[in-house]
Amino acid sequence: MIKNLFSNLNRRKVKVFLICLACSFLAWLVSKLSEPYESRVTFTLTYTNLPDTLLLSKEASHTLGTKLRANGFRFLYYNLNLKNITVDLSAIRETKGRYYLDALQLKKSLEAQLAKSTSLIELEEDTLFIDLYQVTAKEVPIKPNITLNLSQNHFVEGPLKVEPATIVIKGPQREVASITEISTVPLELNNLSANFTKELDLVVPEGLQNSVLSQNSVAVSAKVVKFSEKVFEVPITVLNPPDEYDLKLFPNKVSVLCKAGVKYLRTITANDFRVVADYKNAGPSNHLLLRIDKRPEKAYDVKLQENQVQFILEKSK
Repeated sequence: MIKNLFSNLNRRKVKVFLICLACSFLAWLVSKLSEPYESRVTFTLTYTNLPDTLLLSKEASHTLGTKLRANGFRFLYYNLNLKNITVDLSAIRETKGRYYLDALQLKKSLEAQLAKSTSLIELEEDTLFIDLYQVTAKEVPIKPNITLNLSQNHFVEGPLKVEPATIVIKGPQREVASITEISTVPLELNNLSANFTKELDLVVPEGLQNSVLSQNSVAVSAKVVKFSEKVFEVPITVLNPPDEYDLKLFPNKVSVLCKAGVKYLRTITANDFRVVADYKNAGPSNHLLLRIDKRPEKAYDVKLQENQVQFILEKSK
């Protein structure tokens, strides 16, 4: 029993000792981390406000070495987190084809982004040279590469809508000069019976090795409408009739087959069409060719049931 009592007392002493040791270590650690230190820190650079006439090379440096003064807590933070600094290139300078920011510009940008408890002692480089090159900008249209297989009695009303319809290519003149359009990735839609909008990536031509696009995808959409058809009897108008003769047509009306959206078709009348026959093109067989001179704007398809008509001439009274 006495042996067990001593054993329990020893365990309690060990626990108390360990707790005291841990507290002492934490107090020492906090004290040390609160003290100021000087150390080197490498920041990752993110470039902004690049002038339109310049482009960042793929080999451009994205790091900047510095010497800082801060407490231990701040350096611990720098070691555990990504160290990003934004560099404004709107005031970039150029000499002998090389582009750079001097130490004063860099320090001003860096100090504005550092914590108030951190002081910048020095930069590893007095001048930051940035690998940039002159470019030209060219606006080109987007060509949607889409195959549409429509359901029966459906059609696409109007052209495909591409948003944006054009993009800007920025790169060396030798690369962008020959580019006249940019295509989307191919897309095939089957049994299409409803409106659609698709976000499609753009296909970058192989020759654009050092160029960039203002965006990498576009939205392509279209309005798909179910259509019906109706036949209209339309009077025939004769152009350039002969002098001193009356020209009579047989028949004087022609059937016109119109296909349009169901709702729109209800609003169409025979007055929305104009079918003409030009007497100047009359042949020896007393036939005149017919053509549609006016049609409803939103009609999907308009066809003549007959493409010619007979005529006779009578002496005017």
